[in-house]
Amino acid sequence: MHCQENLNVKFIVFEGLDGAGKSTLMRGLSHFLTHERINYIHTREPGGTPLSEEIRDIILRVDPKTAPVPRAELLLYEASRAQHVEQLIKPALKNGTWVLCDRFSASSTVFQGVARNLGINTVEWLNDFATESLKPDLTVLLDLSVEESLKRKQAKAQHNGETLDRMEQESADFHTKVREGFLKLASEQPNWLVLDAAKDSLKLVSELTSHIRALDWCRQK
Repeated sequence: MHCQENLNVKFIVFEGLDGAGKSTLMRGLSHFLTHERINYIHTREPGGTPLSEEIRDIILRVDPKTAPVPRAELLLYEASRAQHVEQLIKPALKNGTWVLCDRFSASSTVFQGVARNLGINTVEWLNDFATESLKPDLTVLLDLSVEESLKRKQAKAQHNGETLDRMEQESADFHTKVREGFLKLASEQPNWLVLDAAKDSLKLVSELTSHIRALDWCRQK
C-alpha cells in the first residue's frame, strides 16, 4: 500500500550515542519512504551545507592546540545549525520534501548542556535562536549502552582505517551523561520514540515504520 499523496511534510531526527545505528536506520526508513512515493533528503549535524561542513571539521578534528573550549564548541554547533536550517532544512520542508536528519538540537542539549555542564536552559535558548524554534515532528532515540557504543565505534574506525573524532574520544563518564540526558529528554518531551539499539537493524526499521504508519502520516490505499 502506498501513500496517495504527500499531505504532511515531516522532519524526522535520529539521536543517540555514536555507533547506535542512526545511519543504518535512516537508510531503512529511506527504503520505506521510496516505497511510499514520498520525497525525502538525508542530512546531518553538524553539517549539511558547505559552511556547516567546514564548521564540522573544526569541531571534530583531533588537535589539542585548536580544540574549542566548551562555550565556543556550543556556539560553533549553533552557527552550523543556523546555516543548516536556513539553507537546507526549511527550504526542503517548504518544497514538500521530508527531511531525515542525523542529530539536531537535542544533541546540543545533552552533549553541551548536560555533559559539558553549560546548562540546559542556556542551550535550549540558543537552539531556538539558531533554528527559529523549528522542532522535529519525530525524534527517534536509538538507546545503546556506553560499552556497546565504544565497541562499535572502535570496530568501525578500525575497519575504515580511521581514528575516533574528538567527541567520540570523550570519556565513558561523559557518554554516560549523554545517554542519561537523552533518556530524560525522551521521557519529558512529546514526539519521541525510543528504540533499543541492541536489536537487529531490520527489527528496528520495522518498529519505526510501524510507528509512522500508526501516526497516519501516510494515506493508504
